[in-house]
Amino acid sequence: MSAERPSLPPVRLHTEAELARDALAAPLLARAVRLARWAGPGTRVGAGGELVDAQLPEAAAHLGLADDEDGAAYASEAWRLAVDTGLVDVEDPHEEDGAADDDAEGTVTAGENLALLTGGSPQDVLAIWLDGLDAVHADATAPAFDDFADLVNEDGSVDFDALDWDPEEEAAFLDGVLGNLYVLTLSDAGPGDGPVPLPALAASVVVPEDMGEPTDEVLEQVSEAMMRLDDQFRVLEPIGIVEYRPVDESLLVEEAEEASPPADDEDVTRYGMVRLTPLGLYGIRERMLEAGVDAPAVGDLADKGADVLLDGLAPYPEDAARAEIGLWLGRREADGAVAAATELLGAARGADRGAPLRRLHCQQALALAGPAAEPAVREVLDDAALGGLARVWLAERGAADVPAPPESMIFWLAIDTIAAQLDAEGDMGELQELVEGLSGQHSGFFDEAWRVEHPATGEVLEAMGRLHRDRKTAKDARKAAFKARSRAKS
Repeated sequence: MSAERPSLPPVRLHTEAELARDALAAPLLARAVRLARWAGPGTRVGAGGELVDAQLPEAAAHLGLADDEDGAAYASEAWRLAVDTGLVDVEDPHEEDGAADDDAEGTVTAGENLALLTGGSPQDVLAIWLDGLDAVHADATAPAFDDFADLVNEDGSVDFDALDWDPEEEAAFLDGVLGNLYVLTLSDAGPGDGPVPLPALAASVVVPEDMGEPTDEVLEQVSEAMMRLDDQFRVLEPIGIVEYRPVDESLLVEEAEEASPPADDEDVTRYGMVRLTPLGLYGIRERMLEAGVDAPAVGDLADKGADVLLDGLAPYPEDAARAEIGLWLGRREADGAVAAATELLGAARGADRGAPLRRLHCQQALALAGPAAEPAVREVLDDAALGGLARVWLAERGAADVPAPPESMIFWLAIDTIAAQLDAEGDMGELQELVEGLSGQHSGFFDEAWRVEHPATGEVLEAMGRLHRDRKTAKDARKAAFKARSRAKS
């Protein structure tokens, strides 16, 4: 059986060394590191590990933000990240001698992770950064409120119901948006390395796929989602996963008024633009993998067997497939092209549902293996399933002494090729041209094709009947499909 196809396209990630450098350069983590190195036994923190208000001006000055009106807020934010990622350790005074003074201050020491950022491996750096991403993600989905005192009950407890906030729902919303941004970035129809308009991203999680013209109610929901995302992306940008151009504040005519989705003739960039960074692709993929989502990356198959490679390439776009095959062949340079080609051809055998597509991917892999693979290819010239593939490969390279294929092999290869393309779910126009080209090369093609001993013969002929634009030829294909199915049952 062929492998199940992942639901997401494969991502081409930067190297771990490059990603680690990006992580260390992320503004929020860089500030957290500077504060962790600045901190010492005299650093005053509250019982919850936060810097006390009196320490914030000094911390902001250390970050070069003394003249920034938001300097204290940036310092507080960076300090929280230093605590959350283990760059500093704060000993809770309540754990010492049974202390119960709410105003007691904790003791600060350097955390083990601080040394790892400079002396550890790229994997160590990325692990710390991922902890930071989790913390920032939690901040981005935290509730906003104007007056915390209004939420405190008489007994001192917090009335979370009054917030109208569901933490799981809020996290799921943001993860859904980030997932859509991830897919849009990787999709052939997406922006690639370019930014995505915030209204389009908001609409992707609000507007039902089967909805034509959005209703006023849905447009209002898109507007609300835009402003919600505007706040969240402002929080996420400093950790380095996105580059974000916020919503133009002049669009908010009144303080309580929300921005509406842009009209067709408006400058969409004023409504916010967001782009995933290479580090963001890595981070979101790691979060999806942790959640159990199948999110492949180019290179995942490089150390696997040829059978796993050929099955695993099923959902890969052409460029990504070539890159994956190149990495796979690179890992086998020591064994030589003949050994690699022999392994590929062995994995391409079979009569199961996924075998035609495996043979198609084997052809692609052999094309990259180069002329040194010729001895292995010649070994399968007499193989009923691989002989046609081998002859095509040799002919494309102008090889001498290529034996003519028997007629049965020609028809078998035609059925197998179309079966592979049907399974690949590629461009319909290209498939139509393939169908018409193969059937047109041989007079009386359908008089012989129904006799082909291939598991997909009936299915392929039926598809040819649907795809062929000549009505008579299409009818001949359908008749042949009926004969093939009747023959298979007998």
